Amino acid sequence: MTKFILTGTASLLLLAACANQKDAGLAPADVPEPPIFEEEMPEAAINEAIVAPERPETDVERDELRKPAAVLDFMGIHPGVDLLEMEAGSGYFTEIFSRYLGPDGTLYMQNPAAFDSFLGDSVDERLDGLDNVEYVKTDFDELPFEEGAIDVVTWFQGPHELWYTPESGTKLVGNANAAFPEIMRVLKPGGTFVVIDHSAPAGAPPETGGETHRIDPQIVKDMADEAGFVLIAESDLYDNPEDDLNASVFDEKVRGRTDQFLLKFEKPAVAGE
Repeated sequence: MTKFILTGTASLLLLAACANQKDAGLAPADVPEPPIFEEEMPEAAINEAIVAPERPETDVERDELRKPAAVLDFMGIHPGVDLLEMEAGSGYFTEIFSRYLGPDGTLYMQNPAAFDSFLGDSVDERLDGLDNVEYVKTDFDELPFEEGAIDVVTWFQGPHELWYTPESGTKLVGNANAAFPEIMRVLKPGGTFVVIDHSAPAGAPPETGGETHRIDPQIVKDMADEAGFVLIAESDLYDNPEDDLNASVFDEKVRGRTDQFLLKFEKPAVAGE
């Protein structure tokens, strides 16, 4: 069973919000719901996005491992938002996000220019027919958006790349420590930042990301915290106790079946919260 864990910090935020509302003398019917809690997810919209007959068969074959319905449910977002998909690759989730967000939402599909050599024509092929998607080619620490322009940012199987340099020698980031603050900058107050990555052993140094393409989840939590994010939920959706966490993610023994962590952060609605 997949567990979605609401963090203690989020619970404290709820209590604080309730206390503030009581002090303000609001009637119970007038008390707004805290932004960290979402309405019931539109399951029909999630299902329609995943079963769309236009999706490539090669994508559908990966659904069992990538679990897109559970990921969307965990994210807690609704159609019509503006979403930045960092390190989208060739676009497995791009296809699903595009169909889920619908015509009222905009999806920004991001990859570094250094990915061009191995992505080939896959991005152009993916974008054909996805009218609400704009392709963004930029490094992870230089996002071409105004402050507070984006509702949701995702970074799937990616933060470890901050310490990876492709064979071309072109780095994916100028300053690894600037990436999370940049994500914070472009998110709207109350916006959501969702991370998936391959787990490295606890205590593994950040440079592990450039070797086995894994990262200790605590590093991601710490970087997010330093940037000002609040961790509001985490999930065991991709837990795999049979993965020893030391093998390269491209090792055939674990490829596609690595232990991964799934985290949801929020940009505080009020600065300093």
